[in-house]
Amino acid sequence: MPQKEYSKHLFALHVELVKLQQWVQARGVKVCVVFEGRDGAGKGGTIKALTERVSPRVFRVIALPAPTDREKSQMYVQRYLPHLPAAGEIVIFDRSWYNRAGVERVMGFCTEEQADEFLRAVPLVERAIVHSGVILIKYWLEVGPEEQTRRLEDRIHDGRKIWKLSDMDLRSYSRWYDYSRARDAMFAASDTDYAPWHVVNSNDKRRARLNIISHLLAQIPYEEVERKQVKLPARQKAGGYREPDYPYRYVEERF
Repeated sequence: MPQKEYSKHLFALHVELVKLQQWVQARGVKVCVVFEGRDGAGKGGTIKALTERVSPRVFRVIALPAPTDREKSQMYVQRYLPHLPAAGEIVIFDRSWYNRAGVERVMGFCTEEQADEFLRAVPLVERAIVHSGVILIKYWLEVGPEEQTRRLEDRIHDGRKIWKLSDMDLRSYSRWYDYSRARDAMFAASDTDYAPWHVVNSNDKRRARLNIISHLLAQIPYEEVERKQVKLPARQKAGGYREPDYPYRYVEERF
């Protein structure tokens, strides 16, 4: 998709996201959006496109680091629960409690018994989240092996993106089919009527972003909130004020 066409569609969707934001605040709605997928599937870029024109106080992005020793001793989902939305919030998880079903299982950070126990428990946890009044929406971004390779190699050679390529990405890259098996088991256990998985073809990043935002908006029955016509007030008169003779340290104008 050409950049001009993409920008046109994204502009219109951003307007709708602002309407959603105002409605969520006005009605005290709670929304939780989970993004999962293989490394290089485009989760970060999608979340950036989703949130770049809305308030970070309403659209909160949660990307938790590796658990501490204390968190490792807790019930597995415990460290995620404090980040669930309160009234008037949309919380976006850039990876979530499903780490246990994916990277932890594949890379051996948990036992098979722990992963199986998580898969038995997660539908109950998500049922409780939904019954508490949270709109829970889960996305899996699916990228093909050739496109994943191209994106990861691009990170190696692009100084702006090298931070995106972790040792874990490199270690997990070769385990494509282990991740496929883990994904299949995760879907079988947690694709429920009240919290279904929505799978997105993300081989084309721009189309994937537009499709996700459009789909997200369709999942929430928001309405445009009426607001007063905005008009800038008159600016006060100087009242004798004069700019001080102060040696400001201006930034050098290099551009």
